[in-house]
Amino acid sequence: MGLFAKIKQGLKKTKDALINKLNAVFRGGDIDADFYDDLEFALINSDMGATTSQEIIARLKDVVREKHIFKQEKAREELKDILKDILSDCPTQEYEYPLIITVVGVNGVGKTTTIGKLANYFKQKKKSVTLVAGDTFRAAATEQLTEWAKRVDVKIVKHQEGADASAVVYDGIASAKAKKTDVLIVDTAGRLHTKVNLMEELKKINRIEKREWPEAMQLNLIVVDATIGQNSLVQVNAFKDAIGIDGIVLTKLDGTSRGGIIFPILKEIKTPVYFVGVGEGVDDLEEFDANSFVDGIL
Repeated sequence: MGLFAKIKQGLKKTKDALINKLNAVFRGGDIDADFYDDLEFALINSDMGATTSQEIIARLKDVVREKHIFKQEKAREELKDILKDILSDCPTQEYEYPLIITVVGVNGVGKTTTIGKLANYFKQKKKSVTLVAGDTFRAAATEQLTEWAKRVDVKIVKHQEGADASAVVYDGIASAKAKKTDVLIVDTAGRLHTKVNLMEELKKINRIEKREWPEAMQLNLIVVDATIGQNSLVQVNAFKDAIGIDGIVLTKLDGTSRGGIIFPILKEIKTPVYFVGVGEGVDDLEEFDANSFVDGIL
């Protein structure tokens, strides 16, 4: 299955929900007084949020006025271009190697699975990969990551459960440097942003990465569950304030109608989406692409 086909299939629930709402707005005919109010309501109810929805409406009004558009269907075409523009506003960084990716997030978002899929993604790019089992807090976390390392056929550095996570990261970096590894992917304990001691642990991990491998590119990626909608904004902001977040992996898009959350994430938090999860398979982690995403929901 090709990239666009996977994205389109994974976004089916979001597409069905959004199309139903938009079809109720774009009924054909001329743009009337109620059109913009109805459209704003539809966007907000598609998890795009009030602030982002209002900006979309403002931009659409400007385009409609400048281009002398009177028909709703023509306005719909312009809306699609505006949505693509918003999603292209916050580009990802180009990877440089060696690369350290520290993966963070709360429990239950699919963090360990995402790490396995990331390892597979870089292996497909012919890069050597090592995993670091930095989640020493949760029972069986190391075992789960070990299974992914076996499945994808990559190295893993791990300690006993309850070990100091920073010590595992230190050893992981030493191993990666010695073996001239291209990509080091660091798992971390799932945590709520209110757990001060665990957030401090993340800061310590980041400091060790900078100190021990300063020539490596560092990325902090947060894994966010798309099914939680607007609550994801709170999570991203909290981690961003604590340690700095370079990008987002949005998981479980195939299981939700709330894919519209990606718009306020990019527009309001100014944090790029690197990958989207559109299925359970090892290959079902796709690089985020604005055009494919919008084409997949409209």
